Amino acid sequence: MKQDKGSVLVIGGGIVGLSSAFYLSKAGWQVTVLDKEDFTDSCSYGNAGMIVPSHFTPLAAPGIVAQGIKWMFDSKSPFYVKPSLSWSMISWGIKFLRHANEKHVTRSAPFIRDLNLYSRSLYDELQDELAADIDLHHKGILMLYKNTKTQDEEIELSHTAQKMGLDIEVLDKAQVQALEPDVQLDVLGAVHYRCDSHLYPQALMQSLLAKLQAMGVILVKHAGVTDVTVSNGKITEVIGGGNSYKADKIVMASGAWLGTLAKKAGLNVPIMPGKGYSFLTDTFQGKIQHPALLLEARVALTPMGGKVRIGGTMELAPINHVINRNRLEGIVSSVPKYYPEYTLPVPAESETWHGFRPCSPDGLPYLGASAKVTNLVIAGGLGMMGLSLGPAVGRVVADIIDEQPSEVKVEIFNPERFN
Repeated sequence: MKQDKGSVLVIGGGIVGLSSAFYLSKAGWQVTVLDKEDFTDSCSYGNAGMIVPSHFTPLAAPGIVAQGIKWMFDSKSPFYVKPSLSWSMISWGIKFLRHANEKHVTRSAPFIRDLNLYSRSLYDELQDELAADIDLHHKGILMLYKNTKTQDEEIELSHTAQKMGLDIEVLDKAQVQALEPDVQLDVLGAVHYRCDSHLYPQALMQSLLAKLQAMGVILVKHAGVTDVTVSNGKITEVIGGGNSYKADKIVMASGAWLGTLAKKAGLNVPIMPGKGYSFLTDTFQGKIQHPALLLEARVALTPMGGKVRIGGTMELAPINHVINRNRLEGIVSSVPKYYPEYTLPVPAESETWHGFRPCSPDGLPYLGASAKVTNLVIAGGLGMMGLSLGPAVGRVVADIIDEQPSEVKVEIFNPERFN
């Protein structure tokens, strides 16, 4: 019989919130999860489904500022920052600029790598525990490039990856084509990150929800949090969906809304939403074998559920649900540049998914116990690595609440580092 250690309230129904609930419930806690929607519309559903130890470089990295300024003047570019006079946007931008340097990247990379590798191992265990087909494959990811500048940059990065112990291989055009014999490729070559994996996010999320229900976790829909009461250094009440919730421990895992939620508890956890788009297509008829990143275009392409999901763009702006057709066209038009046999139609709005990546200004997650609010754990700010890091972050959350040592070091992810 499961030991009852007390109650935990998890705020957020994405992969981080559900993974936290899973490991906490396994450890003997009584768990309730609040979701502002109905658990079917988080960023965890429409992403590229990639598990990426390859992504050990934080978003705040050298060169991204200059490149971003160039892209801002192209309506179809993969990156856009909406000019704003809001203090939160200006403050976030100043912090980002301070961290976009080589020293920050070098310091951060081993911690991001370890968290991703830990998550990849947990996904193998999770697939067995869910007893469901989540379309998990360990084929790696192809970093496809078309020009010599990108080739040089990617090969240099691959040398760093090898020194960090990651399983990679640099491929010429013929070697890449041999990995994808059923489609024609127009590339100079690729770096094959064999350490990476992929899965079908929708199958994962649905299976995880079903598992949590079977474990007795309480899942509350349409319970967006409007108020948090802090008394004597502890959260004593949470108002969600008009109802009152109390618990021994609180986990904030609310994705792009984390900054707003943390502010209700008196904390500064800066987050900027990074809007991205994706859509599913059956144009490739099952011929693509490996997920790929089209590097110059910053577009991801992943086989899943019998189709291929294509996604991209990063729009840093206040949350809005307007679909920018120009940026969607930019994603679509990039595909035949790498796969010349295939010209895709621009999907209708009804077939286009959009979501908001929770981006911290230094490109690092927020993960740890609050020093200011003693019964609070914060987990978020995972940017483009939300699905990749979800199980590892959830497991660390459970370890923190259980007061157990974690398998990976997370001190660098201190959630109050900007307070």
